[in-house]
Amino acid sequence: MSCGGESDIELSGDEEEECQIVEQPQRLLRGSFSICPPSGSFGFRLLSFLAYWCCKKSSHRKVSRTIRTGSLFEKSKSSLFKWMKFIYRFSQGLRLRQIDMIDDDVAGSSRTLSTMAKRIRHVCICAMERHRVNNRQCLGGRKEFVVIDESCHRHQRKFVFFQCARGCFGNGWKRKKWVFGLMGVKDKRRRLVLKLVEKRSRRHLVPLIRQHVKPGSSIISDEWRAYKNVLTNIGYKHYTVNHSKWFVDPQSGSHTQLIERAWKTIKGHVRRLRGNRTESLLEEHLMVLEWSSWLGSQHPDGPLGRLFKDIHKNCPV
Repeated sequence: MSCGGESDIELSGDEEEECQIVEQPQRLLRGSFSICPPSGSFGFRLLSFLAYWCCKKSSHRKVSRTIRTGSLFEKSKSSLFKWMKFIYRFSQGLRLRQIDMIDDDVAGSSRTLSTMAKRIRHVCICAMERHRVNNRQCLGGRKEFVVIDESCHRHQRKFVFFQCARGCFGNGWKRKKWVFGLMGVKDKRRRLVLKLVEKRSRRHLVPLIRQHVKPGSSIISDEWRAYKNVLTNIGYKHYTVNHSKWFVDPQSGSHTQLIERAWKTIKGHVRRLRGNRTESLLEEHLMVLEWSSWLGSQHPDGPLGRLFKDIHKNCPV
């Protein structure tokens, strides 16, 4: 008997059970990979019982397809069960160390875990980019107030002897270090916008506020001179707190404790995953944190359900 209409392999009666294993992936691949792009020939030939297809044309035997082609698991040697375990860990925030996940048999090496994390971060980044295009990622409004603050995300200098050399000649110290954070607060909902900026000056911060905060919204901040006596003139209700005197303003009751507490969580997340090694890597981790607050926590099935939805949109196999 033949295993499907496009297979050239003849099976005996003892191999009928193995044929049932490959019928399902062959049926899935039949619609997506019915034509070989380089040769233009119709159909792929089943080479083995591992759902591995190759072009029928002899000159294009190197053009092959598997059941993982075009999916999140393409060119990965890890089993799907290990991928599911890692996706679950990622949705929970990757609180375990890599060595603990290796002991838990999530992956065989630290390099494999880094590759998995990079692929899923790419899924979250694509989801946030689609969300920005469709919804503009704006905070504030009539029932939501916005807390703004900035934080330094540069590495600490552990060796005083090399401070001068690293500060003057090290390329790592020339990159952006300030992260400007905007937090929208409405009841129990918290939404974050995290932007890596070169300086925390008025020229860098005020355009971000106008881009991500709706006009007429209430904004709470400290008395940093970059936006002091500026936001009121451009249509915002600005409440400030003088941190040199108190943490909560006695007259208006405004404070920045919510975003100050969020900085501890954000820095702990980035430090635990070593996400501050390069500027681009830091931006990726900040965008994943945005995905968690905008999309992951707002989904009815939680971050795991939203992650599966974004994987399906990013890899529609």
